[in-house]
Amino acid sequence: QVQLVESGGGLVQPGGSLRLSCAATGFTFSSYILSWYRQAPGKERELVAGVTSAGHGRIWLDSVKGRFTISRDNAKNSVYLQMNSLKPEDTAVYYCAARSGIIIRVAQTAYDYWGQGTQVTVSS
Repeated sequence: QVQLVESGGGLVQPGGSLRLSCAATGFTFSSYILSWYRQAPGKERELVAGVTSAGHGRIWLDSVKGRFTISRDNAKNSVYLQMNSLKPEDTAVYYCAARSGIIIRVAQTAYDYWGQGTQVTVSS
């Protein structure tokens, strides 16, 4: 059974940090591209960051460049999103998603598996 389970969300003050984790089971993790998306209230879901299967290629949403880092550990079937210098506009539900292939895609429809999401709230 395929599962992606996110964790690490919570309430943090502006300027603070959080590390999100996504643990995967049920598919060949090391062959999949992994990405993080987020969806704020009243807004469409957007790609935050993606990483290729071997971890050599990455893409970022412009607004998070220099603040967020995506990484993966294929031995642990996990992908991470380190978020620093958080801003109130980063408040959203964050989802991890997996797709087979060699190119990181932006379109949500390109992804095969999704987690249930974890809430991140940035507020003083």
